[in-house]
Amino acid sequence: MFKYFCLNNISSRGLDRFNDYYQPADDFSMADVALVRSAKMHDMDLPDQLLAIARAGAGVNNIPLDRCAENGIVVFNTPGANANAVKELVIAGMLLASRDIVGGINWVKENASDPDIAKTAEKAKKQFAGSEISGKKLGIIGLGAIGQLVANAATHLGMEVYGYDPYISVDAAWNLSRSIHHIQDVSDIYQNCDFITIHVPATDSTKGMISREAIGMMKEGVVLLNYARDVLVDEQALVEALRAGKVRKYMTDFANPTVLGAPNVVITPHLGASTEEAEDNCAVMAVKELRDYLENGNISHSVNYPNLNNGVCTDASRITICHKNQADMIRQFARILSDSGMNISNMSNKSRGEFAYTMIDLTTPITQATMTKISAVDGVYRARIIK
Repeated sequence: MFKYFCLNNISSRGLDRFNDYYQPADDFSMADVALVRSAKMHDMDLPDQLLAIARAGAGVNNIPLDRCAENGIVVFNTPGANANAVKELVIAGMLLASRDIVGGINWVKENASDPDIAKTAEKAKKQFAGSEISGKKLGIIGLGAIGQLVANAATHLGMEVYGYDPYISVDAAWNLSRSIHHIQDVSDIYQNCDFITIHVPATDSTKGMISREAIGMMKEGVVLLNYARDVLVDEQALVEALRAGKVRKYMTDFANPTVLGAPNVVITPHLGASTEEAEDNCAVMAVKELRDYLENGNISHSVNYPNLNNGVCTDASRITICHKNQADMIRQFARILSDSGMNISNMSNKSRGEFAYTMIDLTTPITQATMTKISAVDGVYRARIIK
């Protein structure tokens, strides 16, 4: 029996995927697994028995990934589950930036008492008319789950789409429309595109990537869209560019004091992944990941351990080991099993940075005494019997 705890409200569509072998924990300290959205976990005490955390969403800045890994806690996220919701908001952002819809709506509200508002509107509408996005050049930085959806949707709206992603996956490449130009140098997007949208994670290498230098390369009157993370943009440089007219509009999902008072900024209150459908999709995917890990030992979409999937065990036993990525670990595991009379039918090992994960299927049942020896190997964070 496993106990799960939700650190935030998680859609019942996902929680309903737990079967009778799972029960909600009364407190986080009692949980075997946790589900989280935005709760900040860096200062939380992690229960000794906690095996995994699933983030119902993509960003994991609120989770202490290395500390979890060193405690043998696998952290999952749900990439792509909320991609359509963010894509739709990006498309809406481009339309709002092109046609001053917000300004027009506000004008109507401000003149609601005018008995001749219909005639007055005919005279005033030119200041809100704007232009069409069809025929314009859109640059997309990051062609992951969201970026590729934005790219394909924009082509259907008549835009000329340029995509930049040096780490694009084969699956993502196959999902992209053939009409999309795959750019090798991001400066080509800065220099040529009328609209630029960012879809990359916040890492040490991407923070501040939309720098003063990058903004300086952009076309006069460019529209910049940021529905990924506010830290990707040097916002002080951006505000200066907005005041100078270099950047015509900044569309973002992240409110903060730096951009709130700036001209030509349209801010939404972090709505990107907040649709009912996106929350359902994320919850369902998170529960599926947790169950596959707990019941089969498989890791899919982890952010601190390598992904490794060996399906369902058909042998007598399966064990999994979270450990340091260092030499001689596999030899030690095999020696302990051999000395205990255990025969290995299948062994898989993968690493991710400083951390590694090993899955071993055995033709004979594993004993607790043997598991104790494996757990005692220097560098092992957690060893677990799956079957």
